[in-house]
Amino acid sequence: MIIGVPKEIKPNENRVALTPAGVHEMNKRGHKVYVQKSAGVGSGFSDVEYREAGAQILSTIDAVYAKAEMIIKVKEPIKREYKLVREGQLLFTYFHFASSKTLTDAMIKSKAVCLAYETVELPNRSLPLLVPMSEVAGRMAIQEGAKYLEKPQKGRGILLGGVPGVPPAKVLVIGGGVVGTQAAKMAAGLGAQVTILDINLDRLRYLADVMPANVTTMFSGEYAIRELVQSHDLIIGAVLIPGAKAPKLVTRKMLKTMREGTVMVDVAVDQGGCFETTKPTTHAKPVYIIDGVVHYSVANMPGAVPYTSTLALTNATLPYALQLADLGWKEACRRSEPLRKGLNIISGKVVYKGVSDAWRKKLYDVDEFLSD
Repeated sequence: MIIGVPKEIKPNENRVALTPAGVHEMNKRGHKVYVQKSAGVGSGFSDVEYREAGAQILSTIDAVYAKAEMIIKVKEPIKREYKLVREGQLLFTYFHFASSKTLTDAMIKSKAVCLAYETVELPNRSLPLLVPMSEVAGRMAIQEGAKYLEKPQKGRGILLGGVPGVPPAKVLVIGGGVVGTQAAKMAAGLGAQVTILDINLDRLRYLADVMPANVTTMFSGEYAIRELVQSHDLIIGAVLIPGAKAPKLVTRKMLKTMREGTVMVDVAVDQGGCFETTKPTTHAKPVYIIDGVVHYSVANMPGAVPYTSTLALTNATLPYALQLADLGWKEACRRSEPLRKGLNIISGKVVYKGVSDAWRKKLYDVDEFLSD
């Protein structure tokens, strides 16, 4: 198969979808890999390393899309790329269709095959291609939240861990999945007083067993959230419904009850955000303030630590990319239920329920496309 690795052009996105080691593995199996010039520089990988691994370097993104049968990316195509996507071309990347009707309509129009990292799902319902970036984002949420709690950043002026004789900050984590767990661990490790909410009692029991003493678990609900946001300094939104829009759990009305300088970090922004007042921001302009509350909602948080993020992501994606390259997307998805669940749009038809529900698109049976 002919594989294309374009340079990411989303603002401040420095990750790359395939490392030189990944190129080497593709070449060993007889696949041809085209990498756009300087695609890996932001993550610490030079064009020379890609050439030595067997890749051919192309100077433009247009050339990569034109040659490739499968495009491997990190982030969803943006407007500049829409016209480059070809009918029948396989795109393997993070899409988060439920958060963007424009992207959804563009990929339907392209008639490409869109296989989304975030909906590849194992039998135990875990999301193996979302986990590594969720781990990074959960940890970064605390790192960034601690920074924006500083007074020069318009925060409350609180040191997350406090000092002897002075109490630490209070951190509220909404959601006990991978993001929430990593955020709680980081905040607790820095000495904060942490409360983590979830609606799954089994998950709360697990977290109560493994978390340190400065982490309290609570059952989540509107009443609990409304009460807790009034007294917590840093609020992390860590709720995920695979492939669908995130629920709005912190309302605009609740902001008026918070103390000035409270910081909210919405890690669910890629899925529309779990705060009513969330709007996507960038690493260049990461925050905005509403009712005195600092909002941090960067849509590609792991892009700020590209070396770590690229290695973590490609460790997870490469085995699936190899299956797709070796077998072709149809046969790979016939043999692999996790990859089958990654299919979101095929030849202009929506085949994933979360996307169908988000934009009221007709849902087609994915088996119709895999049977021939």
